Amino acid sequence: MSDEIKHECGVALLRLRKDLNYYQRKYGTVYYGYHKLSLLMEKQHNRGQDGAGIAALGLDVEPGFPYFQLEKSNRDLPLADLLERIGRQIEEGLAGEGRKGGCVSSLSLPFCAELYLGHLRYGTFGNRSLSACHPVTRTSSCRNHTLLLAGNFNLTNTEAIFRELVKSGHHPAGRQDSEILLLHLGHHLEKMLEARSGYEPLLDIFELLRRAAREWDGGFTLCGMFGNGDAFALRDACGIRPGYYYFDDEIAVVASERPAIQTAFDLSSSEVMELPPGHALFIPADGGIVLKECLPRAPHRRCVFERIYFSRGNDADIHRERLALGRSLVPSVVKAIDHDFENTVFSYIPNTAQISFHGLLDGLDELRGSRRVRFSQIAVKDAKFRTFITDAAHRRDLFPHVYDVTYGVVRPGADTLVVLDDSIVRGNTMRNAILPILDRLGPKKIVVASAAPPICYPDCYGIDMSSFGELVAFEALVSLLEKRGEGNLVAHAAELAAADLEKEDAEMKNRVRALYERVSFEELCEEIGVLLTPPDLRASVRVVFQRLEDVHAACPMHRGDWYFSGDYPTPGGNRVVNRALVNYAAKVSGRSY
Repeated sequence: MSDEIKHECGVALLRLRKDLNYYQRKYGTVYYGYHKLSLLMEKQHNRGQDGAGIAALGLDVEPGFPYFQLEKSNRDLPLADLLERIGRQIEEGLAGEGRKGGCVSSLSLPFCAELYLGHLRYGTFGNRSLSACHPVTRTSSCRNHTLLLAGNFNLTNTEAIFRELVKSGHHPAGRQDSEILLLHLGHHLEKMLEARSGYEPLLDIFELLRRAAREWDGGFTLCGMFGNGDAFALRDACGIRPGYYYFDDEIAVVASERPAIQTAFDLSSSEVMELPPGHALFIPADGGIVLKECLPRAPHRRCVFERIYFSRGNDADIHRERLALGRSLVPSVVKAIDHDFENTVFSYIPNTAQISFHGLLDGLDELRGSRRVRFSQIAVKDAKFRTFITDAAHRRDLFPHVYDVTYGVVRPGADTLVVLDDSIVRGNTMRNAILPILDRLGPKKIVVASAAPPICYPDCYGIDMSSFGELVAFEALVSLLEKRGEGNLVAHAAELAAADLEKEDAEMKNRVRALYERVSFEELCEEIGVLLTPPDLRASVRVVFQRLEDVHAACPMHRGDWYFSGDYPTPGGNRVVNRALVNYAAKVSGRSY
C-alpha cells in the first residue's frame, strides 16, 4: 500500500498445559512457552509498530511473591526493544540461579510461567504513550479479581459505556477504548463475584463475557487472563476482527493470524481453526479447553481489508484471494492501455501488492497465450530512508526519494507504465512521491490499478481512516458535486446527519450514501485520477479501481466492506459516519451543526 494506514492490532495468548519441568525434559528449556510466544509476536510484527507488551502469569506462585510479570515498550522498534529487555532479565535470572536446568516453579525465574499474553499495537489515533500499550491490567491481592487484557478492537460506543460506568459509581481515569473496556469488564466481574456466596462453583466466565460484551458495539478479538489462571479469547459476533486458535496436549494458543500459529508450531492450515464469530475460547486454570457461543448471532462481516492488505500474504487462503483480486483487474487494465501490450510495462508498488500483481500477470498470460507481457519491478521502497531535516520545504524535497526506480526498462515517450497498488486511501504518497518519481522514467501514460475499490467511508473498527478529509474518494465526490453546481448537497446531508445524531444508533441512516449515489463509479474513478495527478506531471494518468462485486467474488467469506459500501455491520457505524460528515462540513463551512 502506497499510503500508510494503521490499525489495531496483533494479539497472542499461549497456555502451557503441562508442568513447566515437562518442557525442560522434552525441549531442553523451561522457556519453551516464552520462546513460542516471542515467535508468535515476531510473525505478527506487521500488525503493530507503535508498541508491544508481554505478560507472564504463574499458576503455582507462593503467596508473598508476585504472580505475574509485565513488560511494555513504546520505543522505536518496540518489539525488538521489549524482547531484548526481557532477554536480559532471563539471562540474569538464570545466572543468579547458577544453573541452566533443574526443577523450577512458576516465576521462580523471570518470565517463566504457564500463561503468556502478548500484544503488538498500532496507535490508531496517534497515542504512543506507554499506558496505551497492552496488556492493560486491573490488579488485586485477590487473584480471581485480577484481570489482564490485550486485544485487537475498536468500539463505537465508548462514550455511552463511559457514562454508564460513571453512573454506577466508577471514576474512569481516561477515555481510551482499552481502559473503558477493562473497567467495564471488571465492573461486571465484581457484580458477579458479589453475588456469590459460600463455596459455589467457579465463576461462569461465559456468562461474564456475555453480560459485558453484549453492550459493546464494535469489532474485537479480545484475549484475557485472570489472576487465578483462567484465560479466554472472545471474538465479536460479526467476526470483524480476525482470530485463530490451536490446541494439543501440550499447549493452547490464540493469535490474530493463522500463519503465525502454523510457523510457531509447524502446523498445516487445516490444523489451525478460526475462532468462530460470537464465540469465546475458555482455558480454565486446570488446563481444559471449552469453546462456546456467548454473543447473540449476527450476520458475519469479516473485515475484507485483512485479506487485501493487513494480514500477511503467506496464509494459504489470503494468497489465493489476492491472486484472484489481481486477476479480476485484467479487463479494466487492458482497456486502460488500449490493448497495446507491445508498448506497456507492468509493475507494482512494493511490497504487499506483489501477490495481486502475480494474479494480474497470470490473467494477462492467459489472455495472450504464448505472447508474454513486459513486466519489471519499477518502484523500490527504501525501507531505511530517513529524513531528520526539520525544515518543511526540505522535507518535501526529500519525500519523493523514499522510493527508488529501475531505469532502462521504460522507453521514454513510447511506453505506458501500469503500476498495481493494494489500495488508495488518502492519495498523498501517490500524488507527492510515487507519480513524480515514475514520471522521471518518461512514460507517455501511467495507469495506476488498485486491487481495492475506492475507500469512500471512514472506518470505526480499528483502521486509521476516521475522517472524510483523509479520503481522496470523498474529495473527488465533493469536487464532482461542486462542478455540477450541487455542492450544497453536502451541507444538506450534514444537517440531516446532525439531526440523526440526536437519535438512538439503530434509528440513524448513513447520510453520505445518498451523495455517492449522485455519481457513477466511472465518474468517481476518473475524478480521483484528476486529483492524484500533480500539476507538473508530463505523463497522462489513468486510475483503475477494483469493483466491489469482484472483491466479493475473490473473498467470499469476508463480506465486511463498509469502507467501500457504507454498509456498516453494527448500529454504531452510522453514528460514526454521520459524525464524520458533520465534522467535515463544519470545518469547511465554519458552521456549527
